[in-house]
Amino acid sequence: MTDRFPAAVRPAPRRPRRQAVPVVGMALAALLAVTACSDGGKDGETARGDNGITPVAVSVTGPLCAELPAGTEPGNPDSLTGMPAHEALQWIPVLTTFEAAVRATGLGGELTGVTVLAPTDDAFAEKFSRTNLDELLLHDTDELRELLREHLVTGPMSVSEMVAAGTVKTLAEGELTITGQDSGARFGTQAETVCADYRAVNTRIHVIDHVLGSLPTTAGGEDDHPYH
Repeated sequence: MTDRFPAAVRPAPRRPRRQAVPVVGMALAALLAVTACSDGGKDGETARGDNGITPVAVSVTGPLCAELPAGTEPGNPDSLTGMPAHEALQWIPVLTTFEAAVRATGLGGELTGVTVLAPTDDAFAEKFSRTNLDELLLHDTDELRELLREHLVTGPMSVSEMVAAGTVKTLAEGELTITGQDSGARFGTQAETVCADYRAVNTRIHVIDHVLGSLPTTAGGEDDHPYH
């Protein structure tokens, strides 16, 4: 099978399962307290118990969640809450393209204090041809960085908070109109959440089904072929 990414930006290999379990355990032990989505609280507040920090269970919603790690599996939503967002992305298996783009652009440091709208691998495959994506990852990183900033919203917000706000500002100085869609959210006419409300340190991550922004669609050309 032809490799999906240029070697320089190939997604970081995930830890083998036998190594992931203790790593996840350490993450849970050091879990930063976050508040539940319901009634009250906002990201950044601390729920305290006898040891100073009380973990709060994370509930993700959307049609894709059933296919993603859950329970005690490595990458389950609870296990990501103590990680910086750029590390948490590595554990969500449908975000390998987005995570590779974050590393290629050096944008990991900006993924704090924000909401990340992360398109799936399928969304990138539907948007960009292989050649176009390779060019973005290897050479046109300024353009790719601006595209990623169109997927970063100021302030960590749950889906319900975004829907209540109606509009949000992105780090690219754009504005997204948001409406409720079943238990998730719809962004303009372009994208919907498919697994929402992951939590990382001072960050929310919502997996979405389309790439946002104004870059042209190039998928389907003669140079293109399936990623999977």
